[in-house]
Amino acid sequence: MRNDSATASDVLALTGGPANISQVTHCLTRLRLTLADPAAVDEESLRALPGVLGVIGAGTPSLQVVLGPGVVDTVTAEVERQLAASARAGGVRTEAGAVDAGRGSDATAPGPTPRGGAVLRRVANVFVPLIPALIGCGVIAGINGLLVNAGWLPGLTPALAAIASGFMALIAVFVGYQAAKEFGGTPILGGAVAAVVVYPGVAKVTAFGVHLSPGQGGVLGALAAALLATRVEKWCRGRLPGALDVLLTPTVTVLVAGLATLYGLMYAAGAVATAIGTGANWLLTTTGAFAGLLLGGLFLPLVMLGLHQALIPIHTTLIEQQGYTVLLPLLAMAGAGQVGGALAVYVRLRHDTTLRTTIRSALPAGLLGVGEPLIYGVSLPLGRPFITACVGGSAGGAFVGFFAMLGEKVGATAIGPSGWALFPLLTGNQGPAPAIAIYAGGLLTAYATGFAATLAFGFPRGRTPRGGSPRGAMPGGETPSPAGRTPGDPA
Repeated sequence: MRNDSATASDVLALTGGPANISQVTHCLTRLRLTLADPAAVDEESLRALPGVLGVIGAGTPSLQVVLGPGVVDTVTAEVERQLAASARAGGVRTEAGAVDAGRGSDATAPGPTPRGGAVLRRVANVFVPLIPALIGCGVIAGINGLLVNAGWLPGLTPALAAIASGFMALIAVFVGYQAAKEFGGTPILGGAVAAVVVYPGVAKVTAFGVHLSPGQGGVLGALAAALLATRVEKWCRGRLPGALDVLLTPTVTVLVAGLATLYGLMYAAGAVATAIGTGANWLLTTTGAFAGLLLGGLFLPLVMLGLHQALIPIHTTLIEQQGYTVLLPLLAMAGAGQVGGALAVYVRLRHDTTLRTTIRSALPAGLLGVGEPLIYGVSLPLGRPFITACVGGSAGGAFVGFFAMLGEKVGATAIGPSGWALFPLLTGNQGPAPAIAIYAGGLLTAYATGFAATLAFGFPRGRTPRGGSPRGAMPGGETPSPAGRTPGDPA
């Protein structure tokens, strides 16, 4: 029987104890820990814990423990509970000296400056908490669209439209709040500055000779505004005495960052957002099949490295502009290729009961687009099946991209789910029905190609699978790298 309390205790013990944890968050499958001392982590023992599917970011302050859907929610809650209990006993303190029970605080003490991949992960952390609302509002929008097209419940559809659209209309505020929280500012000040982006009164402001439009720059403008506000706030905190700090720091922060947003950031972010939309449309209409082949084939390595969340701002920008993101259905084909590859492993290694049990338990999540259990439990430990799964994703992406070249775009009204779970969120320039049919065809193509490629090339030639091979061992005695180890991880 699963014991989430014991798992949480073991994770805390192997990551340096509560005193080493400064922040706890999670996404659909991963427990994300911010560490004071990365060297205190016992990586080998952490990977060996029952229920842990993989470890990402070992040796860095941003550690990710892959637990899988459902499990990660309860384990995270238990980790937070244990951290809060330790904090009450005086055992956990942030660098600012304030107790931190896990979800971050309003403390403004600056932390280490992130660089490289750490910057992408921290930007992703801004958007990850928004995904549940994006999913919920996207599903409601899809249901409302079906009701409107069918002419049903005309008295209810305006209410559903308001519920589905309200969050997207104010998403800039939430992005600003989360950005300030993630980068060490006061969250409410980040939200206040980002609110300028969507305030209707900006239509009266002239910048670079033209009137601004409410929402211009979207989430990118909100993110930039909140980051600037955080920098201004930290500058003020270090220079103003306590008596003046309470009054002047918020005022200067909102005023300076607000003016910079109106007279620079909104215009610049709007140009970038327009370029993203134009570039995505050009990519699909001009090189759709090739673009789909590349995106579908390269997405699994991004997921493996934990960098796929960095695409969330791009998806969100496309949804703001066009009502859907054309990239997500292409990227979703990677998970389908993985499912096909796992089914081939299941058929080929029919005597390996341990591995087949792992596949059976991970396959439902894989069908719903959650790929980490299959990545870290099956394909990556075996080596070659990970590559052939990428081939399957390329084939599915090329299928969907080919139809984009013919003028049939497939998009998702929200981000988060993929696989079968994406069907309620699908639409396109020709409506939901063609989009659903093309997406289903892409899934079938990816399943079949991943299955066939794995059967043909996923195992060493001339070696016959035999029963009793341990999980992660190749047929014939060849041993791959440990499950969940990503390129560049320390041995």
